[in-house]
Formats: sequence, C-alpha cells, structure tokens
Amino acid sequence: MGIDPLSHYSETAARSAAVVIKSYSTSFGMACWLLGAKTRRDIGNIYALVRVADEVVDGAAAAAGLDTVAVCAQLDALERETEQALSSGYSTNMVVHAFAGTARRAGIDAALTKPFFASMRTDVSRSTHSPSTLAEYIYGSAEVVGLMCLKVFRAMEGAPAGHEQQLLDSARSLGAAFQKVNFLRDLGADSAELGRLYFPGLDPAAFNDRHKDALLAEIRHDLAVARTGMPFLAPPARRAVHLAHDLFAALVTKLARIPAARLTQQRVRVPGWHKAFIAVRVCLRGHRVLSRESSPVQPSPQVPAWTPSGSTNPETTVSELKVPETSVPETSVEVSS
Repeated sequence: MGIDPLSHYSETAARSAAVVIKSYSTSFGMACWLLGAKTRRDIGNIYALVRVADEVVDGAAAAAGLDTVAVCAQLDALERETEQALSSGYSTNMVVHAFAGTARRAGIDAALTKPFFASMRTDVSRSTHSPSTLAEYIYGSAEVVGLMCLKVFRAMEGAPAGHEQQLLDSARSLGAAFQKVNFLRDLGADSAELGRLYFPGLDPAAFNDRHKDALLAEIRHDLAVARTGMPFLAPPARRAVHLAHDLFAALVTKLARIPAARLTQQRVRVPGWHKAFIAVRVCLRGHRVLSRESSPVQPSPQVPAWTPSGSTNPETTVSELKVPETSVPETSVEVSS
C-alpha cells in the first residue's frame, strides 16, 4: 500500500514547525520535551505559527525591505491563510498546515486566533499603550496562546475532569506573566530599536527600581495564579508547564537582582546550566502535587508603580492592566472536557 499523501505532508509540516521552536526558543523547547511525542508536536505546531507571525512584525519583514503597509499585508495574508486552513485542513504553508491540524483536533478556532492576530497588528499600528489597550494586547498576544495550549492539554489521556475556570485563569495568568517578563527584559531594545513603549506612561530613560519592583510584584502574582491550575493537568503536561513556569520564575529572580538602570542596557538570560538544573529538579518531583498549589491565591500587596501620563491616580499599579471580564466572553474560550 502506498503512503497516504496527506499524512506524509502533515508529518513533514510538523517537522518543519519543530525547526522553528528549536531555532527560536530553548526554554519553550526544553519544557516541551517533558510531554509525550504527540502532545509535544501539537504544542510545537502552535508555537511555530505564533513565532512566524511575531517575526513578521518584529523586524524580519522590515529587514527584507517591506514598509509598514506591506508588513500589515503580509500579516493579513497569514491570518486569511490560517482561517482557510482551519476550515479546510490544508495549507501550502507548512507551518500554517501544521497549526491547522493541531487546531482542528483540539478545538482551537477563530475565537482564539482573531485576538492573536489583532495584537500582532497592534505592534505595527501602535507605539504606546494605555492601560486598556495594553490589557487587550497581552490577552491577544500571550493569554490566548496559553488557552490554545490548554485546549491540547485538556485532550490528553489522564487529564482530570472539571476545574475549567481554574485552568482558564491559570493558562491566562501564565501567558500574561511570560509577556510581562519579556516586556521588562526587552525594555531598552523595544524602545530604541522598535520604537515601542508597552508600559503606559513609562519613559525607559527614567526607569528606576521602584518601577521595576512594581512590575516584578505583578509578575510574581501572575505566576502564583498560574500554579493553581497545574494540579489539574495530566502529569506530563503538569511537569512541562511547571518547568516553563520555573524557568521564568528564575528569570524574575535574576531581574530582581539587577539594578533598573542596567536592565535598559542588557537583555537578561538564565544560563544554560541553570536551565538544566531547573529541568532536573522538576523531573525529580515526578507526579507529586503540592496541596498548597491548589489553594486559592490571594493578591499580594501591590507595590505602587509610576503614574501613567494623564493619570489622576498616583497609586496606579500594573495590576490594573487586566482584561475586563466583558471584553473576553467566557464562551469564546470554552474548554472541552
């Protein structure tokens, strides 16, 4: 019997997507290796599309000579191709094809891809943010990616039933924490090279330790909320998410030790040996679930942040940059059991 051409093409597409994750993210790739082969492939397929879209707006297209209008056109074309593949199950773009295969199996649809592409489009059209636009941006660029991964995790063998809202909150909080960490460590480069200021009213030239501490307090809270959903994942997914969480927690610890003035001049990284140590530690935990991780998290005392431009509230904190419940309907991120 001959080889099924669609299966062969899909297998090749998935291998192509794996190249993307290997090239662009050691931390994400390391966490994925704690998953089974099928789930690892599905998560890699999601990441590959996200990475390709991100590169469209983060300089690759511009470096090829495309102006802003052309960059937006490329992003629009990628979104149209993604939506068509979600419907048909096929694309001539192998990364899109791989993503569509995962999405169709896991129940990922335009309710999650639309806000993602909307946030990517924002990177081309907007250079500064208000608290509300930043909240929408973080939801689309990071939280929905967590929700896509959650769709895959919920379909895994051994995934506990129930706990949907806790899992949704956990996935969104982990995505938000990752994005805020990246904003913080890329503060100087985003401003100088891309002309973007994500944090409302914050001048990178005036960035100080008080600003940094306020941001880190918010990130730590997001990471704490993210931990509450981990016990309700299948064991392999629990370990992978725990590793991703701990890798970023280590980055937060390192950011806390570096003076604010230096953060705008360098990009902080966790050394490879430290990542390996964290991975071994997570693996040695095995299937152990700490009871405290399933207890509700109370917001930690907020550290007063800067006053955004035009704000009349001197106690404005990063914690106010949350997506209003009304702007993200629960029906749009429904998780199947």
